[in-house]
Amino acid sequence: MQKEWSPRIGWADLPVRVRAEVEELLGAPVVVANGQHGGFSPGSADRVRTATGRRAFVKAVSSALNEHSPGIHRREAAVAAALPEQLPAPRLIGGYDDGDWVALVFADVEGRHPRTPWTPAELGLVLDALLEVAETPLPAELERLPRLKQELTEPFGGWTRIRERPPEESDPRVLRNLPRLGEMARAGLAALDGHSLVHTDVRADNILITADRRAILVDWPWACVGAPWMDALSLLLNVRTFDPQFDVDAMLASHGVFAAADAEGLDGVLAGLGAYFTDAARQPPPPGLPRLRDFQRRQGKAAVHWLRERTGLE
Repeated sequence: MQKEWSPRIGWADLPVRVRAEVEELLGAPVVVANGQHGGFSPGSADRVRTATGRRAFVKAVSSALNEHSPGIHRREAAVAAALPEQLPAPRLIGGYDDGDWVALVFADVEGRHPRTPWTPAELGLVLDALLEVAETPLPAELERLPRLKQELTEPFGGWTRIRERPPEESDPRVLRNLPRLGEMARAGLAALDGHSLVHTDVRADNILITADRRAILVDWPWACVGAPWMDALSLLLNVRTFDPQFDVDAMLASHGVFAAADAEGLDGVLAGLGAYFTDAARQPPPPGLPRLRDFQRRQGKAAVHWLRERTGLE
């Protein structure tokens, strides 16, 4: 297990009633359960096989593990049920919710996470999938999703909070550029307007690469409506987090998913992401998620380093 991912419970740790309801949904007892690593949830994440050979992916969590996680699962269930069938996303089979434990059951996707550090070939597959999402008309059931600009207004204000209370270990180059970074992040908010479905949490552990060379996007609780290139930009930031030397700007210049983006908007959103991750990383770790802050810190540093290359911040 990579050090940044959070520890999880497994299928055998779920209450009997939860497992029974999942097996009812699947039509047979579960005989094999393989726990999956990755992500920042203390809940279970298991590929399962039933006595009849049916395969599925099951994730479950309770408020005792993390008070916010059941609500996140409920939100994901609502989004997943409304996703268009043609999207590169797993199909929701059903769910269980007793007010405390929430379990989601998806069709199993035979695939693996992208390799990290990223390879150009696998990055291209994921960008192609994100272009497919961006070009798919938003179904009426998802018109009520939050607007990306509104959802990120507070996180993108992180440079103001850092200016008021700098972290103990601060990059001097960041501190002397805080006014400019704040202005860029505010401009980035305006660039987030759009009418496309946005996953908003695209990173290696939320992607599966299949044997037929398709990229499948999993974990959709934070879906919003906004700019069609936002997911692709955050993906490139994830690439830079694992490999600071990766030429992500070549992808910005060449891939069709960025056709509607301009340099000012890209830099503004990158500044906003840097604000969010840098500010969030200094907060106490949430219950059950001991490694989240370290990963956010790495993402924040990657955003600032990339922005420095693009804009000449000194």
